Amino acid sequence: MTGPRLEMKNITKEYFGNKVLKGINISVQPGEVHAIVGENGAGKSTLMNILFGMPVIHNTGGYKGKITFNGSSAPISSPEEAMEMGIGMVHQEFMLLPGFTIMENIKLNREPTLPNIWSSIFGEKMRTLDIPRMRRDAKAALERLDLNIDEMLQVAGLPVGFMQFVEIARELDKTSLQLLVLDEPTAVLTENDAETLLKSVRRMANEGISVLFITHRLDEVLSVADRITVLRDGEQVATMNPSEATVEKLAELMVGRKIKSILHKDREADSDRNTQPLLSIKNLHVQMPGEEVNGVDLEVMPGEILGLGGLAGHGKIGVANGIMGFYPASGEITVKGKQIPLNSSIASLNSGMAFVSEDRRGVGLLLEESVEMNIIVQAMQSQGKFLKRRIIEMMDAKTARKHTDRMIKDLDIRCTGPEQLTRRLSGGNQQKVCIAKALTLEPNILFVSEPTRGIDVGAKRLILDLLVELNRKSGVTIVMTSSELSELRSICDRIAIIYKGRLEGILSPDESNAKYGLMMAGALAHKRKAAS
Repeated sequence: MTGPRLEMKNITKEYFGNKVLKGINISVQPGEVHAIVGENGAGKSTLMNILFGMPVIHNTGGYKGKITFNGSSAPISSPEEAMEMGIGMVHQEFMLLPGFTIMENIKLNREPTLPNIWSSIFGEKMRTLDIPRMRRDAKAALERLDLNIDEMLQVAGLPVGFMQFVEIARELDKTSLQLLVLDEPTAVLTENDAETLLKSVRRMANEGISVLFITHRLDEVLSVADRITVLRDGEQVATMNPSEATVEKLAELMVGRKIKSILHKDREADSDRNTQPLLSIKNLHVQMPGEEVNGVDLEVMPGEILGLGGLAGHGKIGVANGIMGFYPASGEITVKGKQIPLNSSIASLNSGMAFVSEDRRGVGLLLEESVEMNIIVQAMQSQGKFLKRRIIEMMDAKTARKHTDRMIKDLDIRCTGPEQLTRRLSGGNQQKVCIAKALTLEPNILFVSEPTRGIDVGAKRLILDLLVELNRKSGVTIVMTSSELSELRSICDRIAIIYKGRLEGILSPDESNAKYGLMMAGALAHKRKAAS
């Protein structure tokens, strides 16, 4: 065909009066790898949700603008419609059925069947699955990704990197596929697996499949993309060829907005702070897939808010997860001069540390339990709080309810009451429950990872204000990990930038955008490597 495979013209989207996309224009040619980069909150996922016809778009007033596919108008109203047109999408969250085999997941809802004596009598619903063909098709899709794995293995228990390849193989098995959206496909992959995937992406493009490649890993963008579009705060700030771009230039374009830095200003005069570190991290290594830590040394001072920043996949999220015992870790962690054993969540909690995970729905919350149970359960299990010790230990319902009521009031958790199921809360209020659970442990050090991920703009400000209040009024030392640099710069005293699993440097919130961009792109690491 001649002309673009996909055109998105002047795409605008509002959520309840907040404009999250501001006239985006993207064109993708047949066989082109078009990368879309930007910080979290830049509008990348919203743009792809529009393209894929996701219900969240149409349930919130739709969008403005025009989409054409293969030259024809395509007002896509549902994912089913998108798939029928030849558009596939691999989301950040896995959508596999863990109890099924790889083959079954790849062929789900597209299973070939064979006639038999019963189908000749009772109709097509009685046809039997063509297992040999399903195996051949699944194996062929896996081989296109250079993945040598038995298609009859069950998905449950596979490494996360393999799951990502299975997701992509499912899309490649669709013979009608013309455009594939890959949303952060390498975030959970090791460096070698990521390299394999990038080669597969180029192979898809050579076969004529167009690819929209969304990622934070700028070195991958330069190696695989034919064109690059940069989004920032819902605006399209640049579209360029890789020959015009560098990692440093892309990083600066991504973070180059004017930062509203208001909350940390009045902390600069605080000269009475103890000069001895509260938390000392030495040579920390963490085996977190896609976020490996490769020898971080860092000190956290009492009473400060320390930010951990950097591009996705470079290890910033792995730091807290390793310290809190969620992934295998090695190194030396000391709190108030006392060494804390690694690979033990109980030891970390008992040392006065608490953790609000970036995965609040998968790790942080018991979605089918009440607000009250979510708030008290960890303190009850690890510290014995809210228990009556009689012949057998029983929950002290009166004390638990009194504490929960106070947390709901102090954190302004919008719910019908302590007994409401947590899954029925909004994202912002679910995050407040996670924070309430951590505060119930009465920590000296609170790790919060991606505290505003997936919540609306208004709730984001409330969460950040809450963290500042906890720090100032309650004296909690906070280590906050975020992919949104503007958030770190608005509340943190210092910001440590992690690059390729190591500490690249520590910056003040007032440092220039250019300096942040260069550090996030590993400019210092590149200079050190060149010097050696």
